[in-house]
Amino acid sequence: MFVACSTLCFGKHPLDRALQMISDLEFGKIDVAIHEGGPHLRPSEVAADVGRFAQRIRIGSSLSPAAFSVEIAATGDEFLRQFRAVCRLARLATVPVISIPAGPTARGLEAEVNRLTALACLAAAEGVILTVETRTGTLTENPTTAVELCHRVSGLGLTLDPSHYVAGPNQGRNFDQVLPYVRHVRLRDTGAGPHEFQVRVGQGLVDYGRIINQLERQRYDRLLTVDIRDLPDAPYAMEPEVRKLKYLLESLV
Repeated sequence: MFVACSTLCFGKHPLDRALQMISDLEFGKIDVAIHEGGPHLRPSEVAADVGRFAQRIRIGSSLSPAAFSVEIAATGDEFLRQFRAVCRLARLATVPVISIPAGPTARGLEAEVNRLTALACLAAAEGVILTVETRTGTLTENPTTAVELCHRVSGLGLTLDPSHYVAGPNQGRNFDQVLPYVRHVRLRDTGAGPHEFQVRVGQGLVDYGRIINQLERQRYDRLLTVDIRDLPDAPYAMEPEVRKLKYLLESLV
């Protein structure tokens, strides 16, 4: 396993500065957020000039993109155009895996299977693995449904974000059944309280050791992304927290 850093860890800074800060912390790999409402790259911008953004997300030879977190606001044909562009960017940047949110819980399972089947085919055409995130409010908030999606959509994997199974309506839910389908992992510490989705490292309930041990049993050999979000009202500095979780994860792999 390899420890990476999300660009969202330094979302208060411009992308170039965020990448430099990640490099200064001696990460070798980054998980690049491409969110239409995010602070850095936007899918609409990527679709306008894929080649330019393939250069922007590298810092020399020491820091390389290894995953994309993608959130597209557009719908219909424009969604597909932007999704194709992000997949093309992934190919140019030699990024093997991208993640998107699954559909909302109100969406029917059959409709989501059809949607993800089409998207997985588009991703595969560029040599990219498509994953959906385990996230509250989407169909993957239920581990059983997440597994069913992977069974029914050829080539689909999961991006495990255990915080969504530690906090909120899924608090304490066992998610071992999703582990064979995990192709990427994003981590932060999370408490049980209503406002504790993200807490300082060591003050929450995420059992990193158990998660990593379980993944090793599945022969998982991909990324563990430090994904501590740079929130406007965060009561602590990002850099020490990111460094702390980096060292903790590296000590466990």
